[in-house]
Amino acid sequence: MKTKTGIFSQESYDDLDDNLGIVMPILTECDVDEDFTEGMEKMGAVATVPILPLRNMVLFPGVAMPVMIGRSKSMRLVKEALKTKALIGAICQKEMNTEDPLLDDLYSIGVIAEVVRMLEMPDGTTTVILQGKKRFELKCLTQIEPFLIGKVALLEDTIPDKRDREFEAQVSTIKDLTIKMISSIAEPPRDLIFAIKNNKNVLYLVNFSSSNIPCAASEKQELLLIGHLKDRAYRLLIILNREYQLIELKNSIQMKTHEDINQQQKEYFLQQQIKTIQEELGGNINELEIKELRGKAMKKKWPRTVAEAFEKELRKLERLHPQSPDFSIQTQYVQSIVNLPWQQYSKDNFNLPHAQRILDRDHYGLEKVKERIIEHLAVLKLKGDMKSPIICLYGPPGVGKTSLGKSVAEALNRKYVRISLGGLHDEAEIRGHRRTYIGAMSGRIIQNIQKAGTSNPVFILDEIDKVTNDFKGDPASALLEVLDPEQNNAFHDNYLDIDYDLSKVLFIATANNLNTISQPLLDRMELIEVSGYIMEEKIQIAAKHLVPKQMEAHGLPKGKIRFQKKTLQDIVNHYTRESGVRELDKKIAKIMRKLARKIASDEPVPPVIKPEDLYGYLGAVPYTLDKYQGNDYAGVVTGLAWTAVGGEILFVESSLSRGKSSKLTLTGNLGDVMKESAILALEYIHSHASLFEINEEMFEQWNVHVHVPEGAIPKDGPSAGITMVTSLVSAFTQRKVKRDIAMTGEITLRGKVLPVGGIKEKILAAKRAGIKELVLCKENQKDIHEIKPDYLNGLTFHYVDDIREVVEFALLKEKVDHPLF
Repeated sequence: MKTKTGIFSQESYDDLDDNLGIVMPILTECDVDEDFTEGMEKMGAVATVPILPLRNMVLFPGVAMPVMIGRSKSMRLVKEALKTKALIGAICQKEMNTEDPLLDDLYSIGVIAEVVRMLEMPDGTTTVILQGKKRFELKCLTQIEPFLIGKVALLEDTIPDKRDREFEAQVSTIKDLTIKMISSIAEPPRDLIFAIKNNKNVLYLVNFSSSNIPCAASEKQELLLIGHLKDRAYRLLIILNREYQLIELKNSIQMKTHEDINQQQKEYFLQQQIKTIQEELGGNINELEIKELRGKAMKKKWPRTVAEAFEKELRKLERLHPQSPDFSIQTQYVQSIVNLPWQQYSKDNFNLPHAQRILDRDHYGLEKVKERIIEHLAVLKLKGDMKSPIICLYGPPGVGKTSLGKSVAEALNRKYVRISLGGLHDEAEIRGHRRTYIGAMSGRIIQNIQKAGTSNPVFILDEIDKVTNDFKGDPASALLEVLDPEQNNAFHDNYLDIDYDLSKVLFIATANNLNTISQPLLDRMELIEVSGYIMEEKIQIAAKHLVPKQMEAHGLPKGKIRFQKKTLQDIVNHYTRESGVRELDKKIAKIMRKLARKIASDEPVPPVIKPEDLYGYLGAVPYTLDKYQGNDYAGVVTGLAWTAVGGEILFVESSLSRGKSSKLTLTGNLGDVMKESAILALEYIHSHASLFEINEEMFEQWNVHVHVPEGAIPKDGPSAGITMVTSLVSAFTQRKVKRDIAMTGEITLRGKVLPVGGIKEKILAAKRAGIKELVLCKENQKDIHEIKPDYLNGLTFHYVDDIREVVEFALLKEKVDHPLF
């Protein structure tokens, strides 16, 4: 049921006049006592009538109102009433949005009405004219379908004696105020004003004004509840006076602010209206905002210095006029102070097994990081308070450094916030702008603390190695204060201009490359390496996390598709080359898309994805693993290399050719350090030729060529030193290299073997290639103890201090089948 609003507008009456042709019956008096007698007598004191719920509208006795029908129940009711010429009960519902009201949703008092006419309007809606007759009280509902039917008790209106001068004055005042309100319309309906002036029926006048007064339906319902007409008129006068004063106030505002306004002036005009309204009500926008801010401040538990600074700034705001340009700036600053979570901390969850479960659930591996977080939680549990450490997780992309922050926040039961520092080049992004600048605001540290709502969140500083600097300052230097546990208890933001305690915040920075981070900033952080995942770990991550995630993301039923372990292993080895699992995630997503297409097309889908199926889903294999190639040639030795995507084996090949003078040629896109290792190896062999039973004349009559295959890939580092020595000795002596052996280590000019890094990745690369024996520096033995024993099965390690031990172990006495000499 929808009501026809705007009863006092000329447009409403013109619309009714054009479509219904019954303007005067709606607006003029109806003789309630005579015209309605017959219908009411048939009903009796208690009757059962159809009930028509009205939205936001109250019908009064003697008044005709247009009502727009929207609900199907209401449509059936009015059609039935027109057909049988029966009276209905019109009653207002309490909530406008209730679609199917019952007894509790309706007011208790309504009006018996007659459906005068029903007409289809040009806009497609249906409008009916209801003529109010007599008040009733709804006792109960006897029927709900196809429309409401209820039992009602008729109520009588008490009309004062005609000699009551006070009531006569009330009616006269109501008539005057009603005419004034109608006259305030831009084009008032003259026929309506004339009809009201000449109407002598006091019951109709009071009810007409009550029905059409521009107030809430609840107030109109209060008027309908009043059975004594004099009391109803008195209450009506109060509402009419209030509404007429509001109209006068609006007119006054319009007179004060009247000018030729354009689109740019419209906002100013509305602000002036609000200001005038507040002044007339005895209030002030400034006072209201200050009262609200002071109320927030009363709930804060902040330091005394902060409270004094806030009160000082608030008093400054009180002295500013709301239309002053500085008012909004000062308001924003004061709100920034009061909205910060001063000394508000979330309670840490000290359940260590729970924290371990959360970390293990979300991330496979990363044992060092998990151990550090659990240690931090244990100290907090025992001590109750400590300065939070600054942790920097560094490693290749896609290994889960950033997502680890969410798991840490959940494990500690803290809020989680993150900012990306990649490409940040303005110091003000960290420290904020001074308030003298237009558009000044606090830095991103304070903004995110405010967003977190606590002073001890887990704060992720993502890509800290990609901070840049320019003429606007050096953000990395600004971070020195943020990331120093000895200083950040009084972090100074330029905009806030009040020290803020960041010592309880758990900062976790992430980086891919430590070389681009300044040394003072590195010194303030606790570095934890997040190395790339090995193949076994990637398979576990894919099976436990990536495959279920992508199945859900592509709408595939849980458990419908299963990957064999060998299938995941082939995807890792032959379709990805990375340290993390981002590319692996993309390949699994590609398979899921093709499976989703098959399912959507009602094509058969294999329940298990096998290795031989990968070509159809992912195409040709882009990568192949290096395999050990045997020892049939002299001068070919297997080395171990570390790359950003994990460990790999590489072959160092040395060959000799006759020449007039000794010449060393290096090929294979080698870096400077690797070239130096080759020169160093040749010089060491030259100076110790007798130890290796090499003729001195060979260095004068033979050219040496050292090559490392895959020349398109840059290679550098000192770890191929002992590999080059072994390769050159094998080439000069034509001795075979021991089968299934690989080595890594740096050499010195004295023949000492030095330790190198990336041992874990190198060992796994050797194992994948089928290597069985490894030669390492003795100092690298400590790295072996940190590797899981499962990854070391089938490998034998030989630890050396001197290059002579390497040559003695790696080279056989047997020479190749076709030696050069």
